[in-house]
Amino acid sequence: MRPLPWLPVLLLLALAAYLLPEWSPRLGTGPQTPPAVSQSLPGELPPNASDLFEATRPAVVQVESLNTRTREAGLGTGFFISESGQVMTAYHVVSTGQLFRIRTLEGRRYRARVTAYDAAADVALMQVEGRTPGFPFLPLAGAEPRVGQEVLAIGNSGGDFLQPRRGVLLRLGAEAGRANFPQGTLEMNAPLAPGDSGGPILDGTGSVIGVVSFIRIDESNQTRASYAVPVTVDSPLVRSLLAGEQRDVPVIGLNLDPVHSGLTDPPGAVIARVVRGSPAEAAGLRGARFDAQGNLLDLGDVILSVNGRRVRDANDFIRTVRGGAAIGDTIRVGYIRDGEEREATITLVGARSLTDLYGEE
Repeated sequence: MRPLPWLPVLLLLALAAYLLPEWSPRLGTGPQTPPAVSQSLPGELPPNASDLFEATRPAVVQVESLNTRTREAGLGTGFFISESGQVMTAYHVVSTGQLFRIRTLEGRRYRARVTAYDAAADVALMQVEGRTPGFPFLPLAGAEPRVGQEVLAIGNSGGDFLQPRRGVLLRLGAEAGRANFPQGTLEMNAPLAPGDSGGPILDGTGSVIGVVSFIRIDESNQTRASYAVPVTVDSPLVRSLLAGEQRDVPVIGLNLDPVHSGLTDPPGAVIARVVRGSPAEAAGLRGARFDAQGNLLDLGDVILSVNGRRVRDANDFIRTVRGGAAIGDTIRVGYIRDGEEREATITLVGARSLTDLYGEE
């Protein structure tokens, strides 16, 4: 099988996109060729969906994010979960920003701050600042969704502002193709696109069953399937967010090369870039070299093992680090450079502590 292309997902934030490959049987069982779907505009909605859209739309918001260091801006979606101004969104919408602002259906803009997040699950909570309670909000579902039920998403993709996208729930517990994506997601054929990240997936009663996270597209750039992190009112994920917990993921400070990882001899996780000020930089690891025109001169170091366990590509490396270590732990990283095997001892840090991290590991 030829190497599969990697495609950007829903956040319009340069260098901070999640990536997902085309369909592979390794993703698990379920519909392998869901039907292509076209975007639904409000006037094309059937009466029941139109009523649902009109009733829930005021509780959905546009989320603007600004990285004050790089001056890069991002755009996503979120939704109120309480009248006091708590906004739920996807973590990757806010992960690299320092300043945040939400825009409501009425066109009003409010500053907000991140209060809780679970980076591995890709869900975050924000709080509107300087406003008294009284926001419209969406209830979280009290029960698990069912395969085959119709769902409605509201988002900001394609230059639209809080517009509907309809679909059908295809599968529960879908596993992502990359280890740094949320696992156990809802798979749908709703036509989501960049800008919809963090938006709600609604059932027929107007309850939120999921938070939009990533998509899979085909060779013609058409959305083939969309994925959302499941949420219910009493789920452990929601309870931890409401308690204000901030759960980061452990990293050493690398951007990995998805093109060459697994294809070297011996196969391993190829380093594309080492983050400035990171533990990986302090340990002397090296990324790829390029000429003045941006042409690749040399691949970076190739990671072959973590704590003596063999890793064969980028996914394997991420899965090993995140599955067996925690922030503050020290790991041994075996790698090869210019044909010579080496080893470095590195202490893991939280991804959010590295402001120049575009999406490790």
